[in-house]
Amino acid sequence: MKKVLCAWLGNTDLRAVDEEHVVGLGPVAQAVIVRDFDLLVLLCNYPESRVGDYLSWLNGKKAITSNLRFINLSSPTDFGEIYQAAIATIKAIKTEHGSDCSLTFHLSPGTPAMAAVWMLLAKSIYPAELLESSREQGVRTAIIPFDISADFIPALLKGADEKLEKMSAGLPPEAPEFNNIIHRSPVMQQVVARARRVALRSVPVLIEGDSGTGKELFARAIHRASPRHSNPFIAVNCGAIPADLVESEFFGHKKGAFTGATFDRKGYFEAAHGGTLFLDEIGELPLAAQVKILRVLQEKKVVRVGDTTEIPVDVRIVAATNRHLMVEVAENRFRQDLYYRLAVAVLHLPKLSEREGDLSLLIDHILDKVNRESAEEPGYVCKKISASARNLMLSYPWPGNARELLNVIQRAAVWAVDEIITEVDMRDILVFHPSASANKVDEVAIGDGVNLQEILACTARIYLEKAMKNTGGNKSKAAKLLGLPNYQTLSNWLEKYGVGE
Repeated sequence: MKKVLCAWLGNTDLRAVDEEHVVGLGPVAQAVIVRDFDLLVLLCNYPESRVGDYLSWLNGKKAITSNLRFINLSSPTDFGEIYQAAIATIKAIKTEHGSDCSLTFHLSPGTPAMAAVWMLLAKSIYPAELLESSREQGVRTAIIPFDISADFIPALLKGADEKLEKMSAGLPPEAPEFNNIIHRSPVMQQVVARARRVALRSVPVLIEGDSGTGKELFARAIHRASPRHSNPFIAVNCGAIPADLVESEFFGHKKGAFTGATFDRKGYFEAAHGGTLFLDEIGELPLAAQVKILRVLQEKKVVRVGDTTEIPVDVRIVAATNRHLMVEVAENRFRQDLYYRLAVAVLHLPKLSEREGDLSLLIDHILDKVNRESAEEPGYVCKKISASARNLMLSYPWPGNARELLNVIQRAAVWAVDEIITEVDMRDILVFHPSASANKVDEVAIGDGVNLQEILACTARIYLEKAMKNTGGNKSKAAKLLGLPNYQTLSNWLEKYGVGE
């Protein structure tokens, strides 16, 4: 495991090159000489001309691999800029040297604001040892006798968020329809800004993003903010429709058109007339169905199964997918002409792990929602999350995104006996969650080959059987546990992998 020391380069460090007899070695050199580190990462907001000789002088004291990162700060006390620089540095270290490298943050060099950010990060999302040093006391581990709640970290971004809001001029002055999208990160500010712009138009929208990132939430907000808001919003899970029922479901049918058609029925296009048709998981549609959907989008007319009369339809299409549709097009699994029909306006929803500062907001919002919805249940005690449990959640990767976060908080509220959800409570839930174990592909032995389909099928059966057992066969609850959109999709999976209900 590589040991990495991160520190801002301070004025005392620079002065030590020429004034060692006056100021001593400086905090950085003290730490490098006393402790053993594999890598020194220095953040510097001084002009390059002032630091040219420092690394040479430092290596004369003790040879160490160094990485100097020049940071342009408008002020050495700007918390937002310091926070962003520190986060970018840590992410670069973990990308280059592995996520399991051992981090140490030096508090002494730099300004108090820089030290405060190191403390917040070490006590929350990036656990690390904290060092402090002085000429008189030497180098020692800084002991922080309490847990610093990570609630405060999103506040560091407040200034940057305010600037971003000012840049969003030209949007409607208010968009209460988007209030349910809880966020403060710059990346989500940009996505919401684009969604608000496109909501006022009737052009098709394609929403791309991993499962659990909130694609349907955005689709509903776009509909409510559009001129079509008083007309129907029809949501369709394309992955849950059997191939032989696609025409009937989308276009409707006449009585007697096929066995079981005992009455006339409108399809999804007719039901959404004048409003919005949300096609969730559009990438799951078979090619034959894609051709028929494309024809309706082109001609704006449907013909019910068993009928010859064309029925005009006026719908706005909002489609969503967790696939990369351009890749699907390149591999002939999705029609190119349909893609360009749908992708007039494209929104890319980021993963929860990419939304800096949003996680703590979402934790509070979801827990408050769970408490309100459970308040009338017999014996329920409104829950709070301890600082240490929150910090554990902030360090978790959340591969299932916001949907996984919701499920975890719901389970924690049920299983925690006391009012406070502790770190132990949360660790038990996360440890046994299937997504908590990262897949280390480089460590997998492939030998002379593997049957990947059988491996995936075996894994799916294990979790399907476990979910059905834990929920007593309740498909809706089991679907939530597995991160599936609804019970119809679960039913398809159960049938596909031969798991009994």
